[in-house]
Amino acid sequence: MPHPTRAIDTRPILIVGAARSGTTLLQYMLRSHPDVSLPTSESHFFIPFYERQDEFGDLTQLKNIQHLLDEIYHAHRYFFDENMHGLNFNAIQLAAEIHHANITTIPNIISFIFQKNATAEGKTRWGDKTPYYALHLETLLEMFPNAQVVHLIRDGRDCALSMLERRWDLCIFNYYHAAYTWNKYVRAGKAFGKKHPDHYFEIRYEDILDQPDTSIKILCEYLDIDFNQSVINFGKSDGSGKTPLLQQPLQKNNQDKWKTKLSTQQRLTFEALASETLQGCGYAVLEPKPILSRIAWFINEVHIRLCQSYNKHFKS
Repeated sequence: MPHPTRAIDTRPILIVGAARSGTTLLQYMLRSHPDVSLPTSESHFFIPFYERQDEFGDLTQLKNIQHLLDEIYHAHRYFFDENMHGLNFNAIQLAAEIHHANITTIPNIISFIFQKNATAEGKTRWGDKTPYYALHLETLLEMFPNAQVVHLIRDGRDCALSMLERRWDLCIFNYYHAAYTWNKYVRAGKAFGKKHPDHYFEIRYEDILDQPDTSIKILCEYLDIDFNQSVINFGKSDGSGKTPLLQQPLQKNNQDKWKTKLSTQQRLTFEALASETLQGCGYAVLEPKPILSRIAWFINEVHIRLCQSYNKHFKS
């Protein structure tokens, strides 16, 4: 249970990053902290429902709160039923509690739900891991003005290898596409951090693997939580997900795989789009500014569009 003399810290912890950066690993590590509650999947509904807020009318009205909760639940039933481990999502009961507490905005309703889940888990802090929120951090800060953003960065060339192992799931179809995506996410996170340094913490995946105690202690200091060894010895996944390494302790060798697995052309394609960002994150490149030819650009673009068409008409 939460410490009886310790005040509830209402700042949400929001983990973001490019796909296959290790955000799920960090999610499982932090949720093993005795003070931190994180669902075991991704929410995906913060931004869409915030953008739809006018549809739900006056949220001082009980019926409108219940309509909102019904819509959220039916759109993300699996998230609430399987991945929030302290909350039984009963829209009627939750709406009554929210109405009684005079909570009248979508961000505050989301906070109420996640804090209620955290309290039921015996935790004081709530958080969320949804990587694509990296592209919407200004909106998230508008929603949650006291948010603490944790941006996890991994060498994009290793991300690309992992992305393409799940190309049909992630809809990323070649190394050009992976480089564009990784570069977009990392630059968006860094731009937010430069503008809002008090709300931003950047951590590299490789530093977690190489120096877990040091890197996690610094992260805990930013989050204003005590360092706890349970974060390093995190609770493992049951093996049912898409990240097998979550079933094992930290794997120090799960880095620099691109050095042996990427062909020269694949590496040059990636670095042509992202060498500046790679170097800005502390990753060495073999050539400072490789250039992608117009014909290579054209072939990659056509390949992406063909795969997208195939995915739309034959895979879905």
